[in-house]
Amino acid sequence: MDKIQRDIIAILSEDSRATPAKIAAMLGISADQTSRYIKALESDGVIVKYTAIVNEDAFDEENVEALIEVKVTPQRGSGFDAIAQEIAAHDEVKNLYLMSGAYDLAVIVSGKSLKSISRFVSERISTYDNVLSTATHFILKKYKVEGALMKRSEAGERLSVQP
Repeated sequence: MDKIQRDIIAILSEDSRATPAKIAAMLGISADQTSRYIKALESDGVIVKYTAIVNEDAFDEENVEALIEVKVTPQRGSGFDAIAQEIAAHDEVKNLYLMSGAYDLAVIVSGKSLKSISRFVSERISTYDNVLSTATHFILKKYKVEGALMKRSEAGERLSVQP
């Protein structure tokens, strides 16, 4: 991967709405060349998805997220991949990572309530033969997601100096 490709990835990681023309101006190349680079990065699977980071608290969206630590027995021939693919197939699963440490998989799930997530863990995740144990941690408040602060400080906000 060359420097231009890395620069394009950095720009799109910061702002996925950046147009090829804007990226081209930033990098000193043509918009057509930028578009070709982006299409190649997409077809090679380097760029997988463009997304928006949404602060649900800003519009009072009722949604619950949890981090589920999952301890599993790896399968012969596929290791952790087979069980990870099975878990990832559920709509509730937003992110899934293989981890080092006490647990093997970190699963981020989303649901409408604490009860729905609890039910998901007890009725789906824990029922897999390879799952040895789970630990569920409910996310209470998000401060920073993918490098973006969830609450921006108000411009011109001042501290009171009166006694």
